[in-house]
Amino acid sequence: MSRIVILGPPGSGKGTQASRLGELWGVPHISSGDLLRAHVREGTELGRRARPYMERGELVPDELILDMMQERLSAPDAERGYLLDGFPRTLAQAEALEGRLEALGQRLEAAIYLRVPEAELLRRLSGRRTCPRCDAIYHVDTMPPKREGICDRCGAELIQREDERPEVIRKRLAVYAKQTRPLLDHYRERGLLHEVDGTLGVERVPGEIARLLAAAEGG
Repeated sequence: MSRIVILGPPGSGKGTQASRLGELWGVPHISSGDLLRAHVREGTELGRRARPYMERGELVPDELILDMMQERLSAPDAERGYLLDGFPRTLAQAEALEGRLEALGQRLEAAIYLRVPEAELLRRLSGRRTCPRCDAIYHVDTMPPKREGICDRCGAELIQREDERPEVIRKRLAVYAKQTRPLLDHYRERGLLHEVDGTLGVERVPGEIARLLAAAEGG
């Protein structure tokens, strides 16, 4: 299985696991957030259309994100598969994505949900630090930079995002749970959903995901 959606609340490790699995399997890790920022940074037509929403602090319309995703999923390096991270987040997005994939002659083969308790999510997110220049992510406890407060990659000063402060995190988690419950039911009904304990550790989670997917293929 290689066309997979990685789901999970903020701080569950979606990006980390999608990146690791992508390297192991030789398929791209496609983050909707990274894709959107790249389009804006590079000044593409889609990026120019998205920029005003981002500058106003508004959500970029689903159609724009879907246009970006469809373009990316049709690239040569995605022919063998991909791991989607950050999209879809709602049932409406999932249904729209399925329509775009059908147009490409593709279909999702699995949805992995990383389960993590709220207390652990709060610990993870409140300790996260992000590079505003190259988007590298660190953690004050588990993955600190070599120099405190400075990005290893580009030397920029790290920041704590406003949406990663404890009081904001709790609101984000509540919104995520409300939005995502129908999405999980959607994939469960289609026999695509596999739940994984996201607290197993960075090294063990990829193996557990691989085991579940292998079992599903065998079944």
